[in-house]
Amino acid sequence: MVTASAAARAQGFGSVEEQMVFQELLRQGLKHGEDFTFQNRFFGGRLDKGGLVVDFLFSNPPNLAINITGFYYHYQQGVGQLAQDVYAKLQLAQQGITLIEIDDDDVHRDAAFYVREALRFRDHSRRARGMG
Repeated sequence: MVTASAAARAQGFGSVEEQMVFQELLRQGLKHGEDFTFQNRFFGGRLDKGGLVVDFLFSNPPNLAINITGFYYHYQQGVGQLAQDVYAKLQLAQQGITLIEIDDDDVHRDAAFYVREALRFRDHSRRARGMG
């Protein structure tokens, strides 16, 4: 169940799709701050060269991260963005963290399904299917 305070935390930050996934995680019984956190900086975050920000980082299940992958930004910006995304996945893997991507249009199509699948470490993104 989504509590009023949890819903308030989700308002005002992140993309629409990130907020939708945040709300879906709450609907599926996960607790922000306990089971997952939002917008986690690694290696200095976006301000440092080589740094990155992960949309959702989980302690339950452990060693899982989810990023929402926008079609325009992640698929249409060329090989430079692709290289950054691949590098981020490798950086996290070296820390023992599996990064699952959820495409933004999939969030709109069926957020519950794609979040459930991501929590099971199943990646259905275009990139995972070799299409991006």
